[in-house]
Amino acid sequence: MTFYEAVKNAFEDPRTCYGESSTVRIFYLFFNLLAHSTASSGDWARCFGSKILGNDMLITAALLVWIVLTTIFFGILAIFASFVDRKGRLPHKVAGIWARTILALSPIELTVIGLSNIDPDKSYIYMSNHQSNYDIPILLGHLPVQFRWLAKIELFRIPLFGYAMKRAGYICIDRSNRESAFESLKKAAAIIRDGVSVMIFPEGTRSYDGNIGSFKKGGFVLAIESGVPILPIIIRGTFSVMSRKRLLIKPGKVTLEILKPVATSSFTKETKDELMEKIKNIMCESLDKEKKGIL
Repeated sequence: MTFYEAVKNAFEDPRTCYGESSTVRIFYLFFNLLAHSTASSGDWARCFGSKILGNDMLITAALLVWIVLTTIFFGILAIFASFVDRKGRLPHKVAGIWARTILALSPIELTVIGLSNIDPDKSYIYMSNHQSNYDIPILLGHLPVQFRWLAKIELFRIPLFGYAMKRAGYICIDRSNRESAFESLKKAAAIIRDGVSVMIFPEGTRSYDGNIGSFKKGGFVLAIESGVPILPIIIRGTFSVMSRKRLLIKPGKVTLEILKPVATSSFTKETKDELMEKIKNIMCESLDKEKKGIL
């Protein structure tokens, strides 16, 4: 496979080359570019010429290299920071800087709405819809509060990146192992009792079409047991910037909206489905504002 063919395949349908995890595909693409650095000048010209790949692919290639390099640098920095601050506050701040360095060079026009709905003196379970890999740096870079991710175990298996997440106090959850998943929820409850908020994608994965999918129940059990409010968050626009189907990054307008917190004290484990339905309705209604032209 020539350098041009490798890059073209990775951008057009990366799943055919690198499997399902687009985070891992970014790393594979980066090292694939390095491995083909001996390609002829004709291949390089064909690959990076704007007539062949277009501006979006040029932007994407540059951003992916930048993302990998900054992830390595700030990942190492976060690991060192974790030995200074074992509670994870300093590593989380490092993660916020990492996120902002990525967003600073990204072709995104970001608007943040509703920061006044966050009381910095209270703990919450933040629940955000999940349209794109870009959701992660947007939340890390623009929520000016401490929180810990409750994230799928696959992210923790990425070399360096996963170790940095673990050292920062982020919690992995293995949905294929029920016992392990309950242990993860116990860890999250302990973090909340210490006064730190938790961030969850209740869908458990990125959207296939930009709409909100079905919710997992674990986060709502955690909310009821801990008694803290759920603070719904809506991200609009990242699906068109970078969908899960392609690695291509396109310019776009993105909105991060923090909604009003929802009390959970009146719900029990027996009524967790009602709480889940209430939060989903709130989030779907807010997301639909864009389609109705309200925003």
